[in-house]
Amino acid sequence: QVQLVESGGGLVQAGDSLKLSCAASGRTFSTSAMGWFRQAPGKEREFVAGSSWSGGRTYYTDSVKGRFTISRDNAKNTVTLQLQMNSLKPEDTAVYYCAASDSTYLSTSYYYDTRKYDYWGQGTQVTVSS
Repeated sequence: QVQLVESGGGLVQAGDSLKLSCAASGRTFSTSAMGWFRQAPGKEREFVAGSSWSGGRTYYTDSVKGRFTISRDNAKNTVTLQLQMNSLKPEDTAVYYCAASDSTYLSTSYYYDTRKYDYWGQGTQVTVSS
């Protein structure tokens, strides 16, 4: 059974840090492009960060560049995708979702497209107070 399980969300103050984790299991995710998305109330789900299968290439939406870092650990049967979030702002408040693609290789623009991901976690809430 394929599972993507996020953890690490919570309520923090502006300027604080959080680290999200996603445990992906049930298939070979070590060869999958993966990413983090977020969805704020009343808004569409948006791309936050993406990682190539090896972690050698990473992508970020402009609003989080320099503050967020995506990483992954393919060493175990369960792939772990992480998102280190620093200098958090109230506008970062959202439900954060981990996603994985059936594809090993995605064109750069495809990382930003929710339709290119085949598996999704249930989400973890991040709330940043001002």
